[in-house]
Amino acid sequence: MSGPTAGALLPVRRPGLPYPVVIGLLLALLGAAATAAIAAGSVTLPAGQVWGVLLHRVHPALAEPTWTAVRETIVMDVRLPRVLLAAVIGAGLSVCGMALQALVRNPLADPMLLGVSSGAGVGAVSVVVFGLTAFGAFSLPVAAFLGALAALVAVYLLARSGGRMTTVRLVLAGVATAEVLSAVASFLLVTSNDPHKTQSAVRWMLGGLAGTTWAVVWIPAAAVLAGTAVLVGVSRPLNLLLAGEEAAASLGLDVHRFRAALFVLVAMMIGAIVAVSGAIGFVGLIMPHVVRLLIGADHRRALPATALLGAAFLVAADLVARTLIAPEEIPVGIITALAGGPFFLWLMRRRSK
Repeated sequence: MSGPTAGALLPVRRPGLPYPVVIGLLLALLGAAATAAIAAGSVTLPAGQVWGVLLHRVHPALAEPTWTAVRETIVMDVRLPRVLLAAVIGAGLSVCGMALQALVRNPLADPMLLGVSSGAGVGAVSVVVFGLTAFGAFSLPVAAFLGALAALVAVYLLARSGGRMTTVRLVLAGVATAEVLSAVASFLLVTSNDPHKTQSAVRWMLGGLAGTTWAVVWIPAAAVLAGTAVLVGVSRPLNLLLAGEEAAASLGLDVHRFRAALFVLVAMMIGAIVAVSGAIGFVGLIMPHVVRLLIGADHRRALPATALLGAAFLVAADLVARTLIAPEEIPVGIITALAGGPFFLWLMRRRSK
């Protein structure tokens, strides 16, 4: 790709606040969102009591227990795992979105827009509907990863023409691939003979964190932490890609090998995320752009900030999803779509101008 597309990824203004201040504010935002999410629910807990329970679990001397055992169970075993999973997923989707935007040099790249989430969804739905257990307890994450990788490779190959990739081709290839894969997933659901499995798969496809337990948190947390660490470690090559493939190659970067390796890494992260949360869209599109407006496009600084902002955003979105029409719960993917759709349209208008 060339010119305007690449330029949209570069910093257009100097950050108004020092980087440590921005990171501190994002940490405070994440802490506030997490506290509110743990405190809110059918049993409302004071914020001080939430922190008291957490500090007491860290070390009994840090807080005097003045709460009931039931309230401690609510905090530690019901709400905290869900909040942590929301933070992990939000961070993972955000850093994957930023990495994809650099890899394909397109500010509209997003795991959902490029069909990656749909590919992971087909893999996961196949496991749910057909009861595939070839990899035991890891069957769902492995199937989601393979589906995500296949979708990402397909979109990349379809969007390239004559060694070049345009914004229009990328978006069209991503949308077309996502639609086809969504149709495949729907076909699998329609032809399923088990209503219970079908209902479970449909709920999963809408994206949600209901029923989260500690056992569910560890695999996506490990994948996101390891993947984010690797992405931060390759910040310089990601920055080089923003200047163009030719410039990056002239500075010693094996562009094709690097891009292929990062595609596999992103697919692994998305597969691990989608396996536990379903398809949650627009997080990977919105957060990188907000961070670039705050601190610029240097990935060494932007990736940690994007992870924190994405974590805070999805924790807050999940809080809205489970309290807006309580006691009923809205899939969090619907909330992120309602927030991300208008932002996507604004971004398209801004780019056209």
